[in-house]
Amino acid sequence: MTNGEAVEVRDLCKRYGETVAVDRLSFSVEAGSIYGLLGPNGAGKTTTLECIEGLCSADSGAIRVLGIDPAMHRRDVWNSIGVQLQESGLPKTMTALEAMTFFTRYHGKTVRRDMLDRFGLAERAHRQYGELSVGQRRRLSLALAVAHDPAVLFLDEPTAGLDVESRTELHDLMRALRADGKTIVLSTHDMAEAEKLCDRIGIIIRGALATEGTPSQITAAGDTRTRIRVASERGSVLERKPEIPAAVLKVGQDGYAEYWSDKPAASVSALLSFLAGHDDALVDLRVERPSLEERFIEITRRNGQ
Repeated sequence: MTNGEAVEVRDLCKRYGETVAVDRLSFSVEAGSIYGLLGPNGAGKTTTLECIEGLCSADSGAIRVLGIDPAMHRRDVWNSIGVQLQESGLPKTMTALEAMTFFTRYHGKTVRRDMLDRFGLAERAHRQYGELSVGQRRRLSLALAVAHDPAVLFLDEPTAGLDVESRTELHDLMRALRADGKTIVLSTHDMAEAEKLCDRIGIIIRGALATEGTPSQITAAGDTRTRIRVASERGSVLERKPEIPAAVLKVGQDGYAEYWSDKPAASVSALLSFLAGHDDALVDLRVERPSLEERFIEITRRNGQ
């Protein structure tokens, strides 16, 4: 393991009977970064994380977390990492402060009331877990995961089911943790979330790494044409379907014409000129690069998912 890597996985294999859950998987996570581990259901993400966290043993391959082998030194790894699961498993009658006390003492640390304050839970310290909102439960789970000051965090769908405001708050907290030097491995089905937060992303298909890189690198490897969607008062573009330089009309629905363009500046200029020449007024114009979600769908379909 090099000095810059907080997590290293090499040729990891894990079977359950005849089922291959993880197939010679290799990737590494740079210290102080957010790494997105993406893939469809059943791709092997959970099994991979359980092996890294020391919750199950790999059949073959090598894993190092901060230079430690989790299969040989589970307790050392558990004291060095924080884990947030989709479901915490906390008793509904346990208060937020009681949960914080339990988790910190398990790791031999003093009770971190300050963490409840940092995560906006100080006023709810004596509220039972069952009385907290979904967003408050997620914040509590994250506070518990970082209370013993771990260097590496594993977050499994941390914002699933949250409203926009709560999701934004958790995104800000994750960025703050990265700024503090924490390494985060994020498993999520929210492609927009991964594209916004992650420094690098690995997409797993059938237990193997299908592709890896920065969000920009992954999206650039697919269809890079820009999508231009235009709607006008009289719908002249939809009606006449004009030929536009460096663009192809792909979709015409819901009052919009959608062109895919290799040269968006020239295409947009031509569309605006067409509208002006046909006495039609622009209602809406949207120019969008391909998203990580589109690329993810392309990769999974290509691999038969």
